[in-house]
Amino acid sequence: MTLKSITQIDLKALTDRPFYPSPFAWEDQVLYFLMLDRFSDGKENLYRDNDGALVTNGTTPPFEEGQAHTLDRNKWEAQGQGWCGGTLKGLTSKIGYLKRLGITAVWISPVLKQVSFQETYHGYGTQNFLDIDPHFGTPQDLKDLVATAHAHGLYIILDIILNHAGNIFAYDPDRYPIERNGKTFMEARWDGKPYAIAGFNDRQGKPTLPFGPVDNTAWPDGAVWPQELQSAGTFTGKGEIKNWDYEPEFLEGDFSNLKEIKLGEGPADHYQPSPALLTLIECYKYWIAFADIDGFRVDTVKHMDAGAARYFASAIHEFTQCIGKENFYLIGEITGGRKFAYEKLEIVGMNAALGLDDIPDKMEYLVKGYRNPADYFNLFRNSVHLNKDSHVWFRNKVVTMFDDHDQVRKGNWKARFCAHEQGWLVILNALALNATTLGIPCIYYGSEQSFNGKAIADREGNDLFLRECMFGGRFGALETEGHHFFNESSRVYQELAKILVIRKSKMALLRGRQYLREISGNGFDFGLPEMMGQEIRSIVPWSRIFNKEEVVLAINTDYNQPRSAWVTIDANLSPTGNFLTCIYSTDASAIGKRTSIEDKNGKSIFLKVPPAGFVIYA
Repeated sequence: MTLKSITQIDLKALTDRPFYPSPFAWEDQVLYFLMLDRFSDGKENLYRDNDGALVTNGTTPPFEEGQAHTLDRNKWEAQGQGWCGGTLKGLTSKIGYLKRLGITAVWISPVLKQVSFQETYHGYGTQNFLDIDPHFGTPQDLKDLVATAHAHGLYIILDIILNHAGNIFAYDPDRYPIERNGKTFMEARWDGKPYAIAGFNDRQGKPTLPFGPVDNTAWPDGAVWPQELQSAGTFTGKGEIKNWDYEPEFLEGDFSNLKEIKLGEGPADHYQPSPALLTLIECYKYWIAFADIDGFRVDTVKHMDAGAARYFASAIHEFTQCIGKENFYLIGEITGGRKFAYEKLEIVGMNAALGLDDIPDKMEYLVKGYRNPADYFNLFRNSVHLNKDSHVWFRNKVVTMFDDHDQVRKGNWKARFCAHEQGWLVILNALALNATTLGIPCIYYGSEQSFNGKAIADREGNDLFLRECMFGGRFGALETEGHHFFNESSRVYQELAKILVIRKSKMALLRGRQYLREISGNGFDFGLPEMMGQEIRSIVPWSRIFNKEEVVLAINTDYNQPRSAWVTIDANLSPTGNFLTCIYSTDASAIGKRTSIEDKNGKSIFLKVPPAGFVIYA
């Protein structure tokens, strides 16, 4: 059924059925974020299907390690500028690949219909909030994907946008003369005043449509849909944001050519939602009911009124509780610093914040040996400042990752973990640190296959280098084309799968307290591991403790040499003379070996960690 208005939605009929229940605890989950256009087109050959059988009727061969990179860099880059061909059906065919890795929830980039005249393959330029973009497939394809995921025990989280629509209208003019140093420049201005608007854009991107309700000649690619969003009062119309930290500019301005939606006004506790916000709520209720979605990642929460985000969260949580999804998860993208993110999270009533500021930086460069370990572990130690009873509060309030699709923290010099610093040697350690420390871990697609995309110039628009095609295509990873990367035999994939099995089996790794541990080379002089000069090449150990069980984990930031040290453990949980046993090591021969508990610095054990290695003792 083609939906042009929210009045056509029959939620009663859609909700008259059982729904897949929410997970009891989201901190037990392992998320996987993927750019849908870049993940799978369903044409791969020689990969394992959802039931584990080898597929032999595809057309795209697998990439082989050591295969020569034959593409010219400029040609390869040009091929990644627009749509590449990933689909919902393609993702559906790879649910088994994700399940065998240990993924339990898949976070998908936005899938709703985009403006037709721009290559918004990323999905953040919505033109119709009640339809799926045809590049990705159909609404039924989304429903089939969710059903397949649920049949294999996985949850689906959709990336959604409330803050803005796509480039659905044009300003007239969109630039104004600005005097600077005696010269005149044509620039977007910000003075809090509305711009003149030429009209809604048609399917060619020309403002030929009236800026208000349009007739059916605009359907389906012109203006904005559903019809309720066509009111001129839907949009702030104040031009592009230039100062991303100035309020109210960052709350009322456009993201480049993405048009800001006016969501309402007033204080958070007494917010008056706009008709546009009420319309968007009905749209997103529809997708939950239609496809049985399990959670939303809400884009650009920093740029929304706190009251708007709070109103939306309340409305969605009430709706999902009515249909049996008691723990429908809302993850807010709240940039602007850790303190700001957690404080706004509490105000808006969403379940978790996406940790895209300090956490990725400290995680990546700790593993590479260029951050003090305490800098990372202390990110989870300010519960007193936040008026929480324990730092374990963080276990389900932040989604942690070290690679992502836009890497705001790196400015214009963006790069995946494996792009520099011999990252391929320690990518498993980064994944392991992410999976076994506090927060809900999230893996960015391709990290488990050591993708190494990076920008080669300091310029805008280089996000695309972080968005290589998993399925090959014209813009395949490692600067290739025509070879897919669904390799379940790769070392990182296989070892991470083992680590995630252990994570699932140990309550301490899911919900336990967390402590960076002191180390000693001689068994007498103990201290926290820290950088010597500009780097650290050492064992970095930590403990997770839950209900009298302690699990001790350690990475080695020395890429070339094994490292050993005495490691402090809890003095009250294990008596002297008992043992901890190695249950995982990147050196398989160490698994099963024991280390005795001795009276050093309270209680300690002696650990040896392979070069660029990772171990778990329990």
